[in-house]
Amino acid sequence: MAAFPAVLRSEWTKIRTVASTTWTLASALVVTVALGALLCSFTASRFQDMTPAEKLTFDPIMISFAGMGLGQLAMIVFGVLVVGTEYSSGMIRTSLAAVPRRAGFLLGKLTAATTLALAVGLATSFLAFFLGQAILGEHGTGLGAEHALRAVIGAGLYMALIALFSMGVTAVLRSSILSLGILMPFFFLISNILNAFAATRKVAQYFPDQAGRKIMETVADTANQVQAPYGPWGGLGIMVLWVLAAVLGGYLVLRKRDA
Repeated sequence: MAAFPAVLRSEWTKIRTVASTTWTLASALVVTVALGALLCSFTASRFQDMTPAEKLTFDPIMISFAGMGLGQLAMIVFGVLVVGTEYSSGMIRTSLAAVPRRAGFLLGKLTAATTLALAVGLATSFLAFFLGQAILGEHGTGLGAEHALRAVIGAGLYMALIALFSMGVTAVLRSSILSLGILMPFFFLISNILNAFAATRKVAQYFPDQAGRKIMETVADTANQVQAPYGPWGGLGIMVLWVLAAVLGGYLVLRKRDA
């Protein structure tokens, strides 16, 4: 029986030696920071033309994270590849032969990948914040501002949780293609479409991405007709529940089904 540190080392080796997983993490950082900087530059150039209502609800930190939508795409792909490659390559049989305790195997894989996703997520959020606020200039804010640190750290946590949720879903479905075919429409179509209409926003606000993004807000979105009945930490808590459900489902499928 392999010791847990050995499982972690093995999973770390798998992740860092597969080029696709490394590139997806790099893409998450670059896309999020670059798009956030672009939107900050555009906002700074037209700030004087904004209406009083827009200035009142202006959130300089959320503008820095404007690229998070595309950044999470890379995190989803990363999470799917970490688990899905085991099945597509047939490595799952070798992995389970080396680590017969399936709970230990899954925990080691998720721990190694989530730790890496969290490190990249935090690096991305801090870089996006500092670059974005520098571009906004006098319209920006500092890390010492009220709720700023919570929002920046929360953005890193959000990216890591997105990756972990994707790993759990892929462990349930045991297929990278099927997982991407469900996760992509869910996050980029269904969630956004339902959130766009007041009639369906009451449902969409409990989706993992919509709830999790609350942790990044420092200014209340008063423009929405339907206000979320939870705050930043409540929203993150809802997202964590989704993640736990996905991981638990993945474990149950791994425990009951043959490789």
